[in-house]
Parts: sequence; C-alpha cells; structure tokens
Amino acid sequence: MDSPVRPKVILVTTTNTVEGHPVEAYLGLVTGEVIVGANIFRDIGASIRDIFGGRAAGYERALSAARAEAIQAMQAQCDKRGGNAVIGVDLDYEVVGKKGAMLMVSVTGTAVRVGD
Repeated sequence: MDSPVRPKVILVTTTNTVEGHPVEAYLGLVTGEVIVGANIFRDIGASIRDIFGGRAAGYERALSAARAEAIQAMQAQCDKRGGNAVIGVDLDYEVVGKKGAMLMVSVTGTAVRVGD
C-alpha cells in the first residue's frame, strides 16, 4: 500500500531563531505579495456595519485569505532555495489603487535551513 505524500513543512516565525534548532544556512530574503480588490458588496456591507456597529466579516475573510496566500508564496520561495524555515518574518498591509480600492498584503523574511 502506498503511503500518502506529505507536503513539505516550511516553518514561519517572527523570531530570529527556531528554539532548539540551530540555523545551518542562511539562504536570503524571501517575500510574498498579494493584492486584492475591494468588492462592492463587501463595501456596502461594511458601510452598513460602520453605521450600526459590528465586524466586517467579508473584509476579514478576504484579508485572511490574502495573508495566507502571501505566506504560501514566501514559503514556496524558501523551498526553492532548499530551506525549511523562514525567520524574522514581517507582515505589512497597505491600501493601494485609486481611492484605496485595493489591499496589498506583503510578507518578508529570511529563508534558512535549520537542523534537528
């Protein structure tokens, strides 16, 4: 019976070390960027919530998905360089485009290979 193929795990941390795992090699800067457009229906829903209060669930879902996609892109760069972790990660959000119609999520870190 064939065993299932497990995806390679690339650890992501905001710290500059991985406790208990020495850095064997520094492989350089890796990044991930995602730009998502604001949806008119999410905007309308958010405007209503601004008046009555509450959380903008549509925006939160879009932001969460964009963040996950940016981190995955960064992990893929790390994997291509032979790394198994990204340390010193910084996550930034910016509003871009005409009238702030788009949201950019960018993530940067240092690809490394850590030992056991």
